[in-house]
Amino acid sequence: MNSLPLDRALLWLAALLYLAGFAAGCVALTRRQQTTGQRVLLNVLLAAGLLIQTIGLHIRGMAVGGCPLGNKFEIIQFVAWSGIVLYFVVGPAFRVSLLGLFTSGYTASLAFLSLMIPAWDATRGEHLFGKNPWIELHAALAVFSYGAFGLLALTSLMHLLQNWSLKRKQLNNLFWFLPSVVQLDQINFRLMLAGEILLTISLGVGAAWWLRDIASVDTPKIAATITVWLAYGLALVLRWRHLLVSVRYAWVCLLMFAFALLALETVNSSRHHQVILTPER
Repeated sequence: MNSLPLDRALLWLAALLYLAGFAAGCVALTRRQQTTGQRVLLNVLLAAGLLIQTIGLHIRGMAVGGCPLGNKFEIIQFVAWSGIVLYFVVGPAFRVSLLGLFTSGYTASLAFLSLMIPAWDATRGEHLFGKNPWIELHAALAVFSYGAFGLLALTSLMHLLQNWSLKRKQLNNLFWFLPSVVQLDQINFRLMLAGEILLTISLGVGAAWWLRDIASVDTPKIAATITVWLAYGLALVLRWRHLLVSVRYAWVCLLMFAFALLALETVNSSRHHQVILTPER
């Protein structure tokens, strides 16, 4: 497919813009007060990266006739993309200035990692979802929930850094950008709730279709997804009952996101009917 070199070039450019945003955020940390211009520059770079990444993913989607989730490369790119989308929702809503720095570093890392491992993009699924819009919606919502869980991991890391700074009285430049531990705990709860709702809807949409055709159920993939759903659901209930809070809650969020990323390997390896394609690079 002639579109592949172009879409990968666009995805490389998006990754560079995310990296530039991370660099701009790091420069802002050298000063105790982040200026409006610095915040605008960071958001402009991230918005430009999001736009270009969206175009690149759209080209891939047009090439394969569906949502670009046909291999590990596309899944990781989609997770990075959803993280940036959610940042623009969460950041302004909670006025979390440092979240842009963390998000840019996180998405740049995912984007570059996926681009630098050619084996992840060596095979692709054409018409992966059999032109079934419901299964495609199920897959897109499931991966988009990972964007919420990824952002949750970032705010959990911020919570741990804030707690560490307060306990050791290390009130450095990073400290001045961090929200209070109370606000971060509230943000973490809402992000986990959002991710769990998205994943629940995804499973509901998938179940409504699979009940019509039990033979089409991919057992390893569904088992991995349900395990992630149950793990986050249990943590959400424990947090709601105040049995898992503060630092312990933040650590659990980080560990569960690592587990969720490992579960993606099961989801990807269980795919069938892939069309082998080695894109030009």
